[in-house]
Amino acid sequence: MVANATSNATSGGATKDYNYDSWMALLSQLPLLLFTLLNSFLYQWVKERIRVAFSLIFIFLLFSLTAALVEVNMQPDTFFSVTMATVWFINMFGAVLQSGLFGVVGLFPPRYSTLFMSGQGLAGIFAAIAMLCSILMFAVTLSVFPVITVRVQTVYKDNKAWKQVFTCVCCFIVFNTMDLVGRSAPSLVQWPSKESRLFPVAVLSRLVFIPLLMLCNVENPRLTVLFTHDCAFVTIMALFSFSNGYLASLCMAYAPQLVRYKDCETAGSLMTFFLVLGLAVGASFSFLLGKLVTA
Repeated sequence: MVANATSNATSGGATKDYNYDSWMALLSQLPLLLFTLLNSFLYQWVKERIRVAFSLIFIFLLFSLTAALVEVNMQPDTFFSVTMATVWFINMFGAVLQSGLFGVVGLFPPRYSTLFMSGQGLAGIFAAIAMLCSILMFAVTLSVFPVITVRVQTVYKDNKAWKQVFTCVCCFIVFNTMDLVGRSAPSLVQWPSKESRLFPVAVLSRLVFIPLLMLCNVENPRLTVLFTHDCAFVTIMALFSFSNGYLASLCMAYAPQLVRYKDCETAGSLMTFFLVLGLAVGASFSFLLGKLVTA
């Protein structure tokens, strides 16, 4: 499907810039944000079994539709519109599913939240491995997520095999692997504590990764490249993803402990909303950051 759109877009002589990665990030997070908030108010009237079951059914149907459209030739504009609409609705039902599950997990001891977060990280690894396999039997285009890291290129440009899988291995697999490690770590060590002032400081300190990633070996850079070697990029990605998984798990584990038992489900749902709010804000800034890093 992507190949069809690419070939049609270039057949006229000029390639139209759809800003695909930024739009996909934004349209993934907006429905998550809106419907996570809606679910925080409506969960008392709709049982979690119904929410989870219907969400899973509709997500399955939408993925089936996406798979079927691979065989359909489309004009680039049509392909872009259909893809973005599918992304919106999948994440809409995903928000309801995720909020319901987090709300239920909030009723259990904190270690269950850590295990639930670890499961999400493990799913990301499976997706990255599947992507790597498709690159080796099909050479698919990797330009959808995330905005900056997919634009980082290897210094070993003469090695065609490594150049082809560099983004998948050093961006997606490294991110999902270390994110899984970070999500699992709170089951062993929980630091800082929920009462510590260092906890919000640790969360805010992750802002340093934005300039660090922007100064990596990006293709056609606007900024001065400080981290040229592949090892530097992998190290930054590993720290970035580990801190993401670790701090997110701590937030989800600490929230139900700060309220009364009867409010645990509400706390879990609201934490999911604020988690998605952060993702939506980040997706909105991706348009600006994408313009800043490449000429």
